[in-house]
Formats: sequence, C-alpha cells, structure tokens
Amino acid sequence: MELLHKSNIILHVITGAIALILGVFALLTVKGGTIHNTSGRLFLGFVSVVILTGLIGVFAFGRNVFLLVITVLSGYVSFSGYRVLKSKKNTLKKLDILVAISSILVLAYFLYYFKSIGMIWSPIIIYSTVGALFLVLFYDFIKFLIPAEKYVKYNIWIYEHIYKMTSAFAALLSAFSGTVFEEYQPHSQYLPSAMGMVITIGFMIYVKKYGLKLWRKTENKS
Repeated sequence: MELLHKSNIILHVITGAIALILGVFALLTVKGGTIHNTSGRLFLGFVSVVILTGLIGVFAFGRNVFLLVITVLSGYVSFSGYRVLKSKKNTLKKLDILVAISSILVLAYFLYYFKSIGMIWSPIIIYSTVGALFLVLFYDFIKFLIPAEKYVKYNIWIYEHIYKMTSAFAALLSAFSGTVFEEYQPHSQYLPSAMGMVITIGFMIYVKKYGLKLWRKTENKS
C-alpha cells in the first residue's frame, strides 16, 4: 500500500504540473486557435488524471480532505467549462445534472467532515473555496432561466467558458502553491485564486471589446 500511495502521489504531482504548463499555453495563446484548442483539450485530459489521483489519495489513503474540495472545484469547472463551449447553450443535459449532483454530495460530505473536526484550516481558504464551488453549481442549476435567445445573442457562453476554465487553472495553481509553499499559507493559496479572478475579468473585458470576432475567426480556421 505504501508503494501504491507514493506512486499515486507522484502521478498526481506530475500530471498536475503538466496541466499547469498546458494551462499557461491555453491562457497566453490566441483564443480559438490551434495551439489554444490543443493545449485546452490536453489540459482537460491531465486534469482528469489529477482529479482521479486526488480522489484516490483522499478516500483510499486518507490524505488531506480539504484537497477533495480543491480537486472537485477544479474538476467541475473544467468539465462544465468544456461542456458550455461545445453546446453554446444554457440547457442542462442528464450528464451535466449527474456531475453537478455528485459535486454537491462531495461538498456536503466535506462540510459535515469539516464541522466534525473543527476549524483546522484558515477560514479564508475554507469559505472562499467552498463558496466558489457552491456559486458555480448554483449558477449552473438556474442558468436555464436566462432566455435562450439572450444567452446566445449576448454570448454569455463565452464569458462562462472563460470564467470556468480560468478558475480551473487557478484552483490547480492554488493547490500546487499551497502545498509547495506551505509555510506561507494562507497567502500561498488565496493569492493564485485572486490572480485568477483578475485574469478572468481582463479576458472578459478584452473579449467584450476586441476579441470575440477574432475568436470566431480563428475557431473557424482550426
């Protein structure tokens, strides 16, 4: 079991590091271009392995349960961000509902566990992470209330995609920096999240002003 545990940690760290590098490529390259699309797809693939190894670490080897929320947060927003890019609609399908409900159950388990053991981590990290996941889940369950024609007309899907994929990258970076620079917590965990929010807002403003036509043009060529 010790060998399996160490192997799982190594795989988790390596795939997480690769996912971060791919995330940087996706962030810095032209949106909708070949490099962006390829690095984005690979990012999702490596994030899937990070999620799997993270879940194994928590449930099979009893690792830090807080990592479960970080893992579910990055996993859910990655999944949902990819789904909205493919559909460009605000309708929920069975798979979306299943994944969302599973994420809610994990969140409920964490809150129960957290209450039973007491406050052992920084409140700013706990509340911000749980709150971020809850808000995304809440939005995904009510976004169908937005009239479908307005959702498409105002390109809400692209802003949703930007927010979710950047959040996935920031969550991974937060988990990485919080683990590697543990002595600087909670700053080493919340600063990457704050940086992710700044990047998200910047991309949204850019797309609103300049980038949507360029995005569509490069997407059609790729």
